[in-house]
Amino acid sequence: MLKRRKKRVDEDHRYIFISHHDEGVGQWDFSKRQLLAIVGLCIAIVGSGLFFTTDYLTKVLYQAKLKSLKRNYNQLSLTLTDLQRQMDLLSTHVVDIEEKDRALRTYANLPQIDKDVRKLGIGGMEVAKPVKLDNVSPNAESKLLNLEMNVDMLTRKVKLELASYSDIYNKVIKESDRVKSMPSIRPVQGGYLNSGFGYRNDPFTQKPRFHYGQDITVSSGSKVYAPADGVVKYAARQSGFGKVIKIGHGYGYRSIFAHLSKFHVKWGQKVKRGDLIGQTGNTGRSAGPHLHYEIHRNGVPQNPLDYFFSGYIK
Repeated sequence: MLKRRKKRVDEDHRYIFISHHDEGVGQWDFSKRQLLAIVGLCIAIVGSGLFFTTDYLTKVLYQAKLKSLKRNYNQLSLTLTDLQRQMDLLSTHVVDIEEKDRALRTYANLPQIDKDVRKLGIGGMEVAKPVKLDNVSPNAESKLLNLEMNVDMLTRKVKLELASYSDIYNKVIKESDRVKSMPSIRPVQGGYLNSGFGYRNDPFTQKPRFHYGQDITVSSGSKVYAPADGVVKYAARQSGFGKVIKIGHGYGYRSIFAHLSKFHVKWGQKVKRGDLIGQTGNTGRSAGPHLHYEIHRNGVPQNPLDYFFSGYIK
């Protein structure tokens, strides 16, 4: 009997809410079931609000993260492109260094470096296996790998050139007297390198003929300088060459300057590298003002371009 009465009391239990305001008093009463239903409804509404709010915020944060990643990727891509451009520029400088190295090895009477060895270089760092980077596209990874390989190749070539220049330096120090006698500067400033060493069509007969020097097109009257120490062996006219100067430099080297307009040296005169010896012109068998320049070593004509080591003396 007591249990039934208690259960009924619980079922008849009601909750009264009273609200006081200026217009009067408000009163609401709810049974236990009604109150639980209202509380449950409120929880459901709040839960739904939290769910949709969370979903919305998640989408907003995702879009913001995506924009940030795209922005970072674009910046990374631009950085990699700029680095690659700089690497290409450095590679161009290395090619220029390699050309000068060939000339200097001729200058120092050293054998040329094998083209395959020059292509691979020496030493360098080991190329690591590519590492998967988070949040980086395959395209960016590929650029990074290419950049790493280019850096490695450039490092190898630079090490090779450093070793080569060390050999050249040591050889030059040992043979400083011979170096003074080796033609090593351009005999005129500026000008246009015209007909070079080797076969060409003769400008007068249009027939193939070997050209033993290098023509440099310059204005008539341009100053001509001695490319190395030596003694003037000839300074006079010579058939098709017009006014010619020939200098004996010792150690088998001789230089020839043709089509001159004026002499500033005479037979038997000693000259130093960079001394003014004459002026260009158009004398002899010439199609226009220019300097015909030859270098001979032990009586064998050489390509003068292989002896342009240090630019101009003045």
